[in-house]
Amino acid sequence: MSARPVFALPLRQAARRTLQPPPRPRCLHTLPRRSHTKPTQCLHQQRRQASTFTANARALFAKNPLQTTLALSAIIAGIAGLAYANYLYQTYILAAFHNYPDAVAKKLRRALYYTNTDLQPQEAVKYYRQALQVAEEIGMDPFSDEIMGVKIQVAKLMEEVRQIGKAIQVLEILRNDSLEWLRRYGDLEHNREKRTRVLAKCVGIAVKLGELYGSAEIYDRDAAEERLVWAVETVLKERQRRDTLRTTQNLTEEELQEREGRWMTDSEVGASLEALALNYEAKDQYYLATPLFLQALALHPTKNCHTVILMNNLASSLAQQSPRAARAAQAYAVSRNIDERPTGPTVTRETMIQNARTWAQKALDVAAGIQPPERDEECDLGCAVATHNLAEFAEMVGDVAEARRRYGEAVSLGRAIGFGEGVENSSARLRKLDGAAT
Repeated sequence: MSARPVFALPLRQAARRTLQPPPRPRCLHTLPRRSHTKPTQCLHQQRRQASTFTANARALFAKNPLQTTLALSAIIAGIAGLAYANYLYQTYILAAFHNYPDAVAKKLRRALYYTNTDLQPQEAVKYYRQALQVAEEIGMDPFSDEIMGVKIQVAKLMEEVRQIGKAIQVLEILRNDSLEWLRRYGDLEHNREKRTRVLAKCVGIAVKLGELYGSAEIYDRDAAEERLVWAVETVLKERQRRDTLRTTQNLTEEELQEREGRWMTDSEVGASLEALALNYEAKDQYYLATPLFLQALALHPTKNCHTVILMNNLASSLAQQSPRAARAAQAYAVSRNIDERPTGPTVTRETMIQNARTWAQKALDVAAGIQPPERDEECDLGCAVATHNLAEFAEMVGDVAEARRRYGEAVSLGRAIGFGEGVENSSARLRKLDGAAT
């Protein structure tokens, strides 16, 4: 059965229309004249319409004030929502992929949808792989920030779904490939800036690997230490190399960056040192953690809430290390010769505890000087921990009254900020002191 045209007329109706005589033509002078409305009349009509709309709106509001307000709020919210959705689309969807070709960006959008919006790891990984395959086919640089960033995002996704082993596998492959490129092509003249960028990425990957190897699911402390030591040594060697270039060739910092590319900032270097220090602290190697915390603190550019955390960690390491081991570590740090026996007097235990108390008190002083909005939960947590540490340091030297007072303050601070673990630990120490007194 053939389809009937949309505007087709019935046969009889069409026949009647064809049999009707055509209309008589009208002369030009018989056409109705166009009426000319005066401008003032149009203005009056518009005013009447506006006044009518306003009157109707007022009447509607007077009759149903709640419903009218809700309807108006819904309209405004809808308009604002559309504007904000457009802003998000332009800023976070389109702008986030402006460095990628359209074919790659299309796959990445789907991957991020299954990563951030509708979490489906298998679908996300499928689209990440497709994006990397398309990027390889069209010739994108596998060591560009964009492609390395995609691979790091895959590892981040694996970490979020607690597939730590797969996250480590992704990062290890990326790190090994990057180190191989550096070995082959990093010393070429035209690869100076790229070498700096890829080497900095390798340092960041190594620090992250140290964190993942130290997680509860893996807990390979040796592998974690190996990656973190490599990261710290690489950072310090590169800083020394750049300092030598600046001195021998009489370059300014701007000229050095233009030639070699931007290296890691002091904050980024300090983060690497802190990560290794935390690894040593977890293994009770406080004599190795202490100098790293001190260097990280020296590189920290500003006094903020993370400064409070660093000072706390330094105080804790000082109080728990062996004086003999601390002297050996200091001698090795100065001489760089592990076979050289340490000389000089050993620092007493009381001196180390006093130094620890000084750093813990500094942490409290720094936190007291930080006000919102710069002040965050790190400051509050740091204050509670520093107060508890001061109580333990007082207990170590036999000052029971000071220890009891500080433990009480730590309990109050912990309750105020919802730090349950801190409240439990400080309360337990208080009970132990009270039991010893009786």
